[in-house]
Amino acid sequence: MHIILHQPEIPANTGNIGRTCVATGTALHLIEPLGFRLDEKSIKRAGMDYWEHLDVTRYMNFQEFQDRHPGAKIWYATTKAKRLYTEADFGQDDYIMFGKESAGIPEELLVENEETCVRIPMLDEIRSLNLSNAVAIVLYEALRQNDFTGMQLQGELHRLRWEND
Repeated sequence: MHIILHQPEIPANTGNIGRTCVATGTALHLIEPLGFRLDEKSIKRAGMDYWEHLDVTRYMNFQEFQDRHPGAKIWYATTKAKRLYTEADFGQDDYIMFGKESAGIPEELLVENEETCVRIPMLDEIRSLNLSNAVAIVLYEALRQNDFTGMQLQGELHRLRWEND
């Protein structure tokens, strides 16, 4: 799986998303301009010691991303979509794009890709969810649809044993 952040603005969100990507074996793609520098302490603090293990690629703009990934299947996560994220049929090599915190994905991209726009349902009074929470929600649905391939499915206790082991 791949996560695309289109012009993210808040370093802590990107750090949290990076940590989620490391935990799930997901590549992170950052489309500039970024609202911060990647060497900021807040990114590293949010990403903890996982940031160095992150598969992250930066692009000057969306056109550069498209040039480097022709034919990529991209799902556009937006509060403006008609289709729910649970109605999407995510493939293992798909990309899921999220927009910047203040404005989302540019509407021009949404209109051009209406069939692959998805949304997370929420109450009318709420404008949007926190970006890192939205990424986690949609990414884990995509991973679930692909049987959590390659992921550890059962946890272990540190000091004790489960009763039925």
